[in-house]
Amino acid sequence: MAYAVHDSVSIRYAVAGSGPAVVFVGDIGLGAWQFAWQHGAVAGPYSAITPEPRGIGRSDAPTGPYTINDLTGDVTAVLSDAGIRSAHLVGYGLGGLVAMATAMDSTRVRSLALIGTPPCGDAFETDQLWADPADRTAVEAATTAILSDAFRRDHPDDVERIVEWRTAEDASPDTVAAHRAALADVDLSDRFHELTTPTLVVHGTGDTICPPDQGQRLADGLPRGTFRPMEDVGHFAGIEASGALNDALLGWLVDHADRDVDA
Repeated sequence: MAYAVHDSVSIRYAVAGSGPAVVFVGDIGLGAWQFAWQHGAVAGPYSAITPEPRGIGRSDAPTGPYTINDLTGDVTAVLSDAGIRSAHLVGYGLGGLVAMATAMDSTRVRSLALIGTPPCGDAFETDQLWADPADRTAVEAATTAILSDAFRRDHPDDVERIVEWRTAEDASPDTVAAHRAALADVDLSDRFHELTTPTLVVHGTGDTICPPDQGQRLADGLPRGTFRPMEDVGHFAGIEASGALNDALLGWLVDHADRDVDA
């Protein structure tokens, strides 16, 4: 494990594998567990970088509210600390917005892959997504709500594992409130024309947290956006359709491996 520092805030991150850098930027209030299904596929041929956003895990938790600039600055600090000249960013939900904003203000971003990401914060329903990790019953209910009946029936061990991870890694109520403040203030739609970075937009067609039409709107608004729907899965397409999403992500990384990015 390593730590980067941004404005006196220490951000913990992990590195696994070697090769071109892929940085995972997480959703609101959720621990690094959310990328477990993609991390295993990426680490090895790529260097998988998993930061813990401010307030989550062992990163510092300064008093909120936070801004989108706080969160993008944290990602940039990790890139600098790890000596990464260019990277692919993979973001979930709020993390997708942070990844986009980072790419708009940095020359380090090679490509983007955004999962369940809206073009603006007010299109995102966070109440279903997070539960206080100190309340296991609430975490179990929230996990049940965001995963499909079929997934819960076919993968009970994974569901139990997710609950365990959430109670250990997810953010406190104060941190989630601070992240929600950043989400409420972000609307990148008037800057879409600036984002010439190739961007894969992946969205579950059954996503009730961020409706799929928002993903389509995002991809359509970006100069180099590509929309990839995942049929009959919800917000966590990377979990419920991990095989299809990993294939799409790895294909995307290969296709954009040689894109020139200034240091």
